[in-house]
Amino acid sequence: MIKTKLKKLVLATAITTVSLASAGLSWAEDTIKVGVLHSLSGTMAISETTLKDTMLMLIDEQNKKGGLLGKKLEAVVVDPASNWPLFAEKARELISKNKTDVVFGCWTSVSRKSVLPVFEELNSILFYPVQYEGEESSKNVFYTGAAPNQQAIPAVEYLMNDIGVERWVLAGTDYVYPRTTNKILKAYLLAKGVKEKDIMINYTPFGHSDWQSIVSDIKKFGSAGKKTAVVSTINGDANIPFYKELGNQGISAEDIPVIAFSVGEEELSGLDTKPLVGHLAAWNYFMSVESDENEDFINAWKTFIKDKKRVTNDPMEAHYIGFNMWIKAVEKAGTTDPTAVQKALIGVAVPNLSGGYSAMMPNHHITKPVLIGEIQKDGQFDIVWETSGLVAGDAWSDYLPGSRDLIADWRTPLSCGSYNVKTKKCSGQNY
Repeated sequence: MIKTKLKKLVLATAITTVSLASAGLSWAEDTIKVGVLHSLSGTMAISETTLKDTMLMLIDEQNKKGGLLGKKLEAVVVDPASNWPLFAEKARELISKNKTDVVFGCWTSVSRKSVLPVFEELNSILFYPVQYEGEESSKNVFYTGAAPNQQAIPAVEYLMNDIGVERWVLAGTDYVYPRTTNKILKAYLLAKGVKEKDIMINYTPFGHSDWQSIVSDIKKFGSAGKKTAVVSTINGDANIPFYKELGNQGISAEDIPVIAFSVGEEELSGLDTKPLVGHLAAWNYFMSVESDENEDFINAWKTFIKDKKRVTNDPMEAHYIGFNMWIKAVEKAGTTDPTAVQKALIGVAVPNLSGGYSAMMPNHHITKPVLIGEIQKDGQFDIVWETSGLVAGDAWSDYLPGSRDLIADWRTPLSCGSYNVKTKKCSGQNY
């Protein structure tokens, strides 16, 4: 009798244990999984780790609001370690193994190019938060960073019209973003009457550290009696020794100003900025922007990260915009199904941190203000120029012969990322 009761008790306990485990499994499977694909090690960790933390903050805040579609959001974080082929492996892992509903990630264009076929094959969604070279529009990617007409072209126009620059050093890291951006900028400069001899182009590998001879060449190039500037597409931790060498060789912003597209508050936080005062950066957001939305975001960030000295930057705002767009589109579609969300995203508008609203365009790029900031002693930027309104991102450059006749429009019936307005044909997704 005692054995029978004992068996029943053991059986009941086992059933309860299995039931609790099943309930826990059911809860875990019932979350909406958000993939975070940013380098937490390697040369790009200096820039990307902060974006991982930004996503964790945004997900945490959304869960405090009640989640999404009655479910909690669950962050799934991986480290592609600044290894471009590994980005594709990790993307496949997030989508196929971890069953993520959306992915926020990548920094360099080579990492985005690496994962693009994976997202298109598996029909998932990537939000890409960093300025890039354009010449692409995929139905599976939403580009919340700047296209060249939202950063590179306005920056050069500012240097030309407001500073009087006549000689140009196009210095970049040796990969697709700097090379394509500089191809566009060179075509633009030549169209404006700049002579080839007044354009110097230089590329260095990721993590480059010995800048002495290159900076010396820049200094020599700038001594020809014409106002000279450096347009920098140098990425990652190579920026630290580059700016240090500028200071070592006494190159000030008054002599040869540098305008950077990949240096923001986060990168400057590791530098002695005194020798860099007056150098420039072109972005769509600076921490110094004055708006209620930005003040709230900065406070939320410092509280979440538990460090009052931590800064904010442009790609963080791009994730803020993209995440809120995704939330709104999912609510609009009533599902996280990628095809439904892709359609729902077009036309969605959410607040940016400058006090306005950014909208998702049919070409999967967004509207953004363009700002130029001057480096200050405290590592912040004094905004010296900005567009009068928002600029819509252009997927295809007007300055490249093979691109000027192309448009992207993912609405039915066109549904094409590279439609030729002259031939009336779609050449398919571009990667």
